[in-house]
Amino acid sequence: MTRSVQGPTDHVVVVGAGLAGLSAALHLLGAGRQVTVVERDPKPGGRAGRRALGGYLIDTGPTVLTMPDIADEAFAAVGTSLRDHVDLIPLHPAYRARFADGSTLDVHTDANAMEAEIERFAGPADAAGYRRLRRWLRRLYRAQHARFLDADFDSPLQLLTPDLLRLAALGGFGRWQARIARHLRDERLRRVFCFQALYAGVAPERALAAYAVIAYMDTIAGVYFPRGGMHALPRAMAHAAAGAGARFHYGQQVTRLERTGERITAVVTDDQRIACDAVVLTPDLPLAYHLLGHTPRRPARLRHAPSAVVLHAGCDRTWPELAHHTLSFGHAWQRTFHELTRTGQLMSDPSLLITRPTATDPALAPPGRHLHYILAPCPNTAIGPGPADWSTLAPRYRDSLLRELDRRGLTGIASCIEQECLVTPADWTGLGHAAGTPFSAAHTFAQTGPFRPRNLVRGTANAVLAGCGTTPGVGVPPVLLSGKLAAARLTGHRAAPGRRTRGARP
Repeated sequence: MTRSVQGPTDHVVVVGAGLAGLSAALHLLGAGRQVTVVERDPKPGGRAGRRALGGYLIDTGPTVLTMPDIADEAFAAVGTSLRDHVDLIPLHPAYRARFADGSTLDVHTDANAMEAEIERFAGPADAAGYRRLRRWLRRLYRAQHARFLDADFDSPLQLLTPDLLRLAALGGFGRWQARIARHLRDERLRRVFCFQALYAGVAPERALAAYAVIAYMDTIAGVYFPRGGMHALPRAMAHAAAGAGARFHYGQQVTRLERTGERITAVVTDDQRIACDAVVLTPDLPLAYHLLGHTPRRPARLRHAPSAVVLHAGCDRTWPELAHHTLSFGHAWQRTFHELTRTGQLMSDPSLLITRPTATDPALAPPGRHLHYILAPCPNTAIGPGPADWSTLAPRYRDSLLRELDRRGLTGIASCIEQECLVTPADWTGLGHAAGTPFSAAHTFAQTGPFRPRNLVRGTANAVLAGCGTTPGVGVPPVLLSGKLAAARLTGHRAAPGRRTRGARP
């Protein structure tokens, strides 16, 4: 049994209307709590925000939606469903991989389509290996979901379950890249099932094989896009929460928490005081700890994941070889991760994620125009260039990215841009993200599960944390689960599993 907050929790203030806060709000409402959500921005979304720029509608945060059944659980808590609010479009292919040697591979979540594609790309041996890999990834997910992903931890002893033995028997405590290599011979193909290690903030050759569950989400469970952009998800969640009775206060920066002893009694913004019985805090950990007046001690300082530079480009043309999501790999692989996580250098031969949302939803741009998001992983500010350096580095790096894209086949991209927005680690720092990264603490073994910063903080009796810095971690599905887990800490019971979204296959 995990701990729950003792004492009254009738009125809960949720600080932050991002995905974690909205998930917490919906699960709390479903459990009969009165909920008030306080958000510093003028609209919901948090990191999954929206920016309008010259007729282009830009998602400022995540671009990949997997495991929609987890979002559906939050809607189900208040008696509705995800598909009542959001038109989810399955992406086929989920990704297109383009390699430095000129070869391409479409990544399908359908087993037969992917097997045929791999046979075309790498031959029958790797096609058979993919079948074995798919079975392994599915078993890996099943071994982790209930006990490690959708679970609160109060002690490492809670790991000692039969599922831990199953995970060990599956090789989950080996290395991610080595485990993939057991099934696939082609080095290019291995990258498709290893690049997700970047989300975990660890190089594939050092990451635990257990984290390959992210590859399961990306390559088997399905990749989706909400019509209207990724921001449609938090917008719909906020609408459902308001319909279930939540009160929202937008444009309100929380300045302090009032307390009596160990209990928070009110949340104070620039212009109002909101009395409460409990609070859910979703800001990045340093700000949450600052509001609580206490930073928990750890044996070692938190290590943060790499950051990213994102160029949002509204163009007067596009390139038909781009899918909705295109992975553009350079020649380098191991060296790239070494630069990102060890030496703090910008990628000398970058691998990039290019997202073209208008391939699926043309309404996100003016007629005849196209949106492109170019995400280039980069070191965080703790080991790489600091926020001040990026003020002069940003325009040069932007130009170098466009030259590289032009060389890789996006001919004339620099001259096609009508509207643009460049986001660097300096901008992430300005938003309050530690180490200038939106991906929070890396998923090293010492920062995962019961060793990740807990969602209960010693010295405060009625505050719970949610978001990517706490349990279970980084990514849209884990962040949604973090809100559900925070709500369970306050209600004293696990929320009943929601019905699955049609078409989603966990």
